[in-house]
Amino acid sequence: MNSTTPSGQLVDEDLPASAAFEGEIREFIRKDVAPRRRRQEPAGEASGESISMLVQRVAGASMSEIDTVIDELRTMRDYLHTEGERVQREVAGYATLSQTAAASMKSITESVVQWRAALSEPTYRRE
Repeated sequence: MNSTTPSGQLVDEDLPASAAFEGEIREFIRKDVAPRRRRQEPAGEASGESISMLVQRVAGASMSEIDTVIDELRTMRDYLHTEGERVQREVAGYATLSQTAAASMKSITESVVQWRAALSEPTYRRE
């Protein structure tokens, strides 16, 4: 399946994302460098500087996005760490509550058994 980029370039959507990205970089370079070549700049330092500037612009945007993603991942890691600690405290609280409830039920059961035993014993009358 094919689609068109904003520049009007036809892109095959079945290609991997890296191939599509490379195609966009090539198109960007063609648009940026081609007009400069037409001006017949002298080869050498000027061409090297323009390529260097182009690489810096492309890399700068990517580095900025990578830094943003790293910051978001750190924030998410801190949040998950805090939530993990909170869940551990909650589980420990529920475990304590469960043990207390079990001990209470055992005590109540023993008391009920003793009362039933006392009620079922015949009472002797003194006459």
